Amino acid sequence: MTSTDSPARGDNATGESRPVSWLDSSGSPSRSAARWGRRRRLPHLVAGVLLVVLCVGSAVWWTTSTQDRVPVLALAKPVPLGHVLTPSDLRSIDVSAAPGVALVPADRAANVLGRPMATSLGAGTLLTPDAVGAAVLPAVGRAVVAVVVKPGQAPPELAAGASVTVVVTAATAAGSSATGQAPGTSWRATVVGVAPVSTDQTSVVSLDLDNSVASQLAQVPAGQLALVMQPVGGER
Repeated sequence: MTSTDSPARGDNATGESRPVSWLDSSGSPSRSAARWGRRRRLPHLVAGVLLVVLCVGSAVWWTTSTQDRVPVLALAKPVPLGHVLTPSDLRSIDVSAAPGVALVPADRAANVLGRPMATSLGAGTLLTPDAVGAAVLPAVGRAVVAVVVKPGQAPPELAAGASVTVVVTAATAAGSSATGQAPGTSWRATVVGVAPVSTDQTSVVSLDLDNSVASQLAQVPAGQLALVMQPVGGER
């Protein structure tokens, strides 16, 4: 009976054994098979080298950025003009200071403790050397204006150092285009101080703002302003 089985792998039609394609006549891997294996390994080697380079570069970047950060002094709470600094007013914070920015290093806290504030600053503000010492209010190009606010026209948390937007809530100086301020007119300012009036529930708030708009704010009648607190460190 004639067999219908197909020749086995490595055997020819006569049943004689023959080497498979990846083996040479001696039974060892052929050169072409070795080259093929090397070609398969090459992309993996390149990928491995790139991964190592990426990891090393990331480590160097992280180390460099960390070393550039230095501990400096910041305010732990709002401090008004003239306030004498105590340890509880300060905290240390690590920052990457830009060249030319004058800050007080954390290890020089003794140089500012016991000295009065030269201006009013809010919590979280980085302390600078010129913020401590003789009062510098108003600074060149700035002015201090006092406004009267009634209950509901300013947050009860308002304190010296707060950044605020002063908003006109009603038409002022009706019929006078020279001095009148339309509702919605606003200015950015920093609170210098808050003094409650003993005779009623109103308060007098001293505001530090740009000298060019101080006269406009000063002409707004009492009771026609609202103070909106802004994030600490916001632009004036």
